[in-house]
Amino acid sequence: MSNAPGSTPPAPSRPHMPESYGVPTGSEGLLPWSYVTGRMAAARYYWIGTSRPDGRPHTMPTWGVWLDDTLYFGGSPETRWARNLAANPRVSVHLENAEEVVILEGSVTKLTEANADPALLTRLDDAYEAKYNMRHGTPFWRVR
Repeated sequence: MSNAPGSTPPAPSRPHMPESYGVPTGSEGLLPWSYVTGRMAAARYYWIGTSRPDGRPHTMPTWGVWLDDTLYFGGSPETRWARNLAANPRVSVHLENAEEVVILEGSVTKLTEANADPALLTRLDDAYEAKYNMRHGTPFWRVR
């Protein structure tokens, strides 16, 4: 999920629930994109949901950084979730707090030294170091 400079922020929406749940249907009370960006930037852990090759879901927490209104996370290509994303780039991401919910849905792009801007990779490593006290290195996955 990205909101590039000069682009229109994503439109907020409500979950699709049966009427009996009492979830309002209007736009009153919907939170602005700035709320999402603040929560994503402040989060330490991001839960990522992927699909295994046989369709079974797989959800794991991981570290990540929110940079330029975009989520980047990383990890070994040997992990189950990374292998899942290599086969199917669709992903859902949510934060730990179930009362102040932020959920992103999109697709990932794997970033490596071969296909990413070196300046971006340096910025990502700098952001990881500031947040987690370590440099990450590639690969990173970008959620759009």
